[in-house]
Amino acid sequence: MALSRFTRAGRARSGRHTVPPAADTELVTTLYQRFGGQLLGHALRLTGGDRHWAEDVVQETLVRAWKHAERLERDPDLLRAWLFTVARRIVIDARRSRGARPQEVDPAPLDRVQVPDRTEASLAAMVVEEAMSALSQEHRDVLVHTHLQGRSVNEAAELLGIPAGTVKSRVFYALRALRRALDDRGVTQ
Repeated sequence: MALSRFTRAGRARSGRHTVPPAADTELVTTLYQRFGGQLLGHALRLTGGDRHWAEDVVQETLVRAWKHAERLERDPDLLRAWLFTVARRIVIDARRSRGARPQEVDPAPLDRVQVPDRTEASLAAMVVEEAMSALSQEHRDVLVHTHLQGRSVNEAAELLGIPAGTVKSRVFYALRALRRALDDRGVTQ
């Protein structure tokens, strides 16, 4: 069927159809039959192989051809170029709109995300801090240096200005006093 016989008869001045003319349906059918495969291949390349998106692009391209039928070139080569340009612009517009607006997410999977509960760790830290405050300053200092800051006995001794043997004995008695203070607060191992 020749493309040159199609016109936009049946349009009111407002640009809307009064009754959809058969010529419009024939135009879209003819365009699809003649250029659909090529247009789909072009759209697939533009969309990176996304077939569903490419089919949507072809459909939108044909809708725009139908809307602008009175302005379409009747030369098949020019018409093909027009259709390919419209398809390319549709893809470009879609990519721009995706970049301008954050992608929507379904909130349902967020309900199932397990968030680590740090309540126990926070409470334990509070209890240990309270128990540490019950220790003497010397015992607290050696525990902080050796257990909390990970220093060796010799490093702690040098920083505290006391012999290494004194650090060892203070650590021993500080741990025993800390264990007793934790037991008093109801903390068990």
